[in-house]
Amino acid sequence: MLTRDHIDLGWADKRGQSPYVNEHMTASRKRDPKMLIKTKPSWQLTDADVTPQHLYMNRRKIMAAGGALATTAFTTACSAQDSGVSSGEPAARTADGSLSFSETDYRVSDGALTPEDAVTGYNNFYEFGTGKDDPARYAHAMTTDPWSIEVTGHAGRTGIFALEDVVDYGALEERIYRLRCVEAWSMVIPWIGVPLGDVLSAFEPTSDARYVAFETYLNRDEMRGTRFPVLDWPYREGLRIDEAMNPLAFLAVGLYGNVLPNQNGAPIRLVVPWKYGFKSIKSINKISFVSEEPPTSWKQSAPREYGFYSNVNPNRSHPRWSQSSERIIGAGPFARRDTEMFNGYGDAVAGLYAGMDLDSEY
Repeated sequence: MLTRDHIDLGWADKRGQSPYVNEHMTASRKRDPKMLIKTKPSWQLTDADVTPQHLYMNRRKIMAAGGALATTAFTTACSAQDSGVSSGEPAARTADGSLSFSETDYRVSDGALTPEDAVTGYNNFYEFGTGKDDPARYAHAMTTDPWSIEVTGHAGRTGIFALEDVVDYGALEERIYRLRCVEAWSMVIPWIGVPLGDVLSAFEPTSDARYVAFETYLNRDEMRGTRFPVLDWPYREGLRIDEAMNPLAFLAVGLYGNVLPNQNGAPIRLVVPWKYGFKSIKSINKISFVSEEPPTSWKQSAPREYGFYSNVNPNRSHPRWSQSSERIIGAGPFARRDTEMFNGYGDAVAGLYAGMDLDSEY
């Protein structure tokens, strides 16, 4: 069984390279205190340091209200039978959409939170159209409750699982991450969810699980954009297993104190803050543990422009525009900032790519 503390990667040897990933991960957990959640790298500040006063106070009210909600312990029986959804007592998703969560030290080092109306009104979710306001206009048609996730591949526990048996709604936490879109704009968003590695470990991936593949829900009746061949539907993404197990990788079920709006990837989406935003796949309904690099939608569509890794890299321009700086959404028409390598999270993730040429392996 693979856990966040033991990952056996054989893919590097197959490529004729040294197994640097295994060596780095084992060593880094022993010698690099920055990988521990309790440390405070440059991107971790207090809530008050990054949040406007009215939003800071409002979120406290949300948390106080959410604290009174009943929660249910995670069903370690991510052990659904292969033939159907787990039938254990579900953890509650509240009727009013509010969520109870704990704060963490995950913060950005500069900039206030992006206004909520910008976060929910300016989106890329091509399943509902290619316009930035199309998701907010049309995503309400998507059914998100009940929701199940199919788990397949090299894992001890596979099958179809209810969302409440995958996510521990009694252990939600808030993480404020910067989202950097490949289109050279960014937002600062207070996500609510659980660490991706904890969820994946519960399925007991084997040593053959070198990658994790994700798929987005597909329903052409509900998702008007999928009636057009913009991409090869369903939307697909993937991570190397060590990337997926990194403590920064996150599964979000909410933002700004409430469940995710449909246009932001309800009811569950990936958040990988050191990669371009299209890697953070929305509305996940399938997770597969695979041994080979999985196909990903944008790489299949335009391999010259979008790679499998797609790490934020200001030194590698997109073929059609520079990635050296980014427009700050919600901060005025002229607000910009210099883009940072790995979106500012390099102290936690740079070691994952030791020895790689990030210009050619993008």
